[in-house]
Amino acid sequence: MHRRTMALISALGIVLSAGCAAQKAEQKAEQKAGPPAVQTRAPAADAPAPILRQSAGERARTVASLRQVDDLPLYEMTYHGSYDAEAPLTETELSRKDAAWACSLFLRGKEFGRNFDWDPNPAILVRSHPPGGYASMSMVDAFYVLGRKGPPDLVEDRRRLAHAVLAPFDGVNEKGLAVGLATTPGVKAPQPTPQRPAVGSARVIRLMLDRAATVEEALAIIKSRTVDFSGGPQVHYLIADRNGDSAVAEYGADGELDVIRDRILTNITMSGTDRTARLADTRYRTLAEGVRTEADALDLLRSVAQGHTRWSVVYDLAGGNARVVTAKRWQRVHSFPFSSPG
Repeated sequence: MHRRTMALISALGIVLSAGCAAQKAEQKAEQKAGPPAVQTRAPAADAPAPILRQSAGERARTVASLRQVDDLPLYEMTYHGSYDAEAPLTETELSRKDAAWACSLFLRGKEFGRNFDWDPNPAILVRSHPPGGYASMSMVDAFYVLGRKGPPDLVEDRRRLAHAVLAPFDGVNEKGLAVGLATTPGVKAPQPTPQRPAVGSARVIRLMLDRAATVEEALAIIKSRTVDFSGGPQVHYLIADRNGDSAVAEYGADGELDVIRDRILTNITMSGTDRTARLADTRYRTLAEGVRTEADALDLLRSVAQGHTRWSVVYDLAGGNARVVTAKRWQRVHSFPFSSPG
């Protein structure tokens, strides 16, 4: 299996085998294999400078310009920024992490919206009613339970698909608590301690949805754990509740968990930055302006959608229902009630 696949699966804390021993063996093999293809931390001091020289705004404008023109397929794109025209185009350069390749989230009133911007994989909406926990509804990228590209076989893959309940990328529970993740650049991974058991970056969302009714309760859960990124993308979280409270949970430069009171999240580092710095990010600024209007929440997500937006979801924190658009097909909105129709 491709190294990037294994790094991401490990980072998200998804169980793909019958026992814990097999998972630990995979993690050890991944560590022995060296750094993953997707690198979220700052490059080493002796690493070559990137060929593309773009600000965050220029990256976002370039990605936003990418569109399919016909079914060859033919695409078009407008590049914004400068570049080194003489530098060789190596695999190291091509696999360099682009901070624009990720997500946008916001809270407005009792609506929690998010664009999941990633690889072209199938998605699953999962309802859960855990014994002794809160019922919830969440969205999952199917690739991270299937371990491969392409649609699942609903018969042969039914056991793997059941594990999707352990890997929410965003979701809402019956108490009106919503959580979503997004990649974040240039921060330090937390150091494990005996007092705080390790948990994967998607699994911690499952814990919050199962056990927290408010933002403060969710923060207490994440503070009691060490989030294990295991070489995959480091992420931060937007957490919100139906009382209107919201917070960003992010590991800062010292590896300690920072709580930033905000209701918008993209892929910029939030720790240690002020509002002016955040507004320099195009998607953050667009959402900050949009949440003050009466525009439909899906229209706000449409305004910050990128060429690789896989799903756009709006969770109703009062009723728990979800509206989902896949692959920017805005004319087709799927409405999911909180309770299963079956």
